[in-house]
Amino acid sequence: MKLNRKFRAAVLAIAPAALLALPAHAETDAAAVVKHYADVAHAKYEDSLTTAKALDAAIDAFLKAPTDATLKAARDAWIKARVPYQQTEVYRFGNPIVDDWEGKVNAWPLDEGLIDYVDASYGTESDENSLYVANVIANKTIKIDGKDVDASKLTPEFLSGTLAEAGGIEANVATGYHAIEFLLWGQDLNGTGPGAGDRPATDYDLKNCTHGNCDRRAEYLKSASTLLVSDLQEMTDNWTPDGAATKNVEADPKAGLVAILTGMGSLSYGELAGERMKLGLLLHDPEEEHDCFSDNTYNSHLNDAIGIAAAYTGNYTRVDGTELSGPSLHDLVAAKDKALDAEVEGKLNKTLDAMNAMAKRGETVEKYDQMIAEGNKEGNAVVQAAIDGLIDQTKSVQRVIAALDLGTVQLEGSDSLDNPNAVFK
Repeated sequence: MKLNRKFRAAVLAIAPAALLALPAHAETDAAAVVKHYADVAHAKYEDSLTTAKALDAAIDAFLKAPTDATLKAARDAWIKARVPYQQTEVYRFGNPIVDDWEGKVNAWPLDEGLIDYVDASYGTESDENSLYVANVIANKTIKIDGKDVDASKLTPEFLSGTLAEAGGIEANVATGYHAIEFLLWGQDLNGTGPGAGDRPATDYDLKNCTHGNCDRRAEYLKSASTLLVSDLQEMTDNWTPDGAATKNVEADPKAGLVAILTGMGSLSYGELAGERMKLGLLLHDPEEEHDCFSDNTYNSHLNDAIGIAAAYTGNYTRVDGTELSGPSLHDLVAAKDKALDAEVEGKLNKTLDAMNAMAKRGETVEKYDQMIAEGNKEGNAVVQAAIDGLIDQTKSVQRVIAALDLGTVQLEGSDSLDNPNAVFK
């Protein structure tokens, strides 16, 4: 996601190891590892596309007959669509093609007042965003950069070409999973108390419309869903054997290994442990949860961690149950240093155990926004254990980089971890 923060992530620089060329047999092995990494990427994005198409079909059914049952089915389809997509996030760091594209589908947090009606507690203005409460669903003309803009047609082209990041503001998220999430759930007004968003199905009922503009709300939701499918098709194509992302990562096997480890380390440390988890825990702020409208955050974090582990092991279970496996970093590291391989796998498993414990708590005790609430010592500790696991496994990723003689590699950092005082300024 593109971080909408006043402070930016720092960068962790790993001290260079000896700049030696990989041995000939390791070059061959490295090429096989990188090829399998690309094959798994294609499978994951294809699964993300498949589940996005199922979501699109569920949205069609809901808009045709907006009832509590069809709304629930659309919400369930959204949650299922998040599973394979979150497992692709390890591909973002280290692959510029993915990083440049990612904001279309997973940008967060968003100023939802840009899109639709919001509760009075949301406020009426923002010093940082003139479109904070533009409510494009209710207004057929909006001002962007001081100019009147025709918003009479909420087409995919308008959402992606005009509304997304309007005025140069990253918080003006108009497309992707989280825009759709808001349109399906509405705002979560429960703070750190129980309950997610509770948008009524009648917000889309043309005959018994609540909150007005049901036709335009439906048009927006369908356009956002259409865009999600087309954007995921684009990235799926990029990871075919002849796709641009595949060619880029396979061009130099050593650089390909760097891409894999950059993804593992940056997602583990700066992005997930730092910006998505520690920041919210420091602030005890329910607005800092990733899937904040649906209260699905614990699942998204778990699937990120699964994706990180899979980048090391080369294993992936597709949505149809098919098991993929092949040459992996695990094989390379084990051949070089069995003790290091055992260390990495042990730490990855420890993190997964902590993430699964958090997810189980999310299903049986309380949601993620409640876990990070001030004064919730037990919930805070469960989240912190997952953060600690992510930080610790990053140290082993650094050791792998050194062991494979990959030189200087930069991993994303986070003020939340590296300079916590900056968070409160």
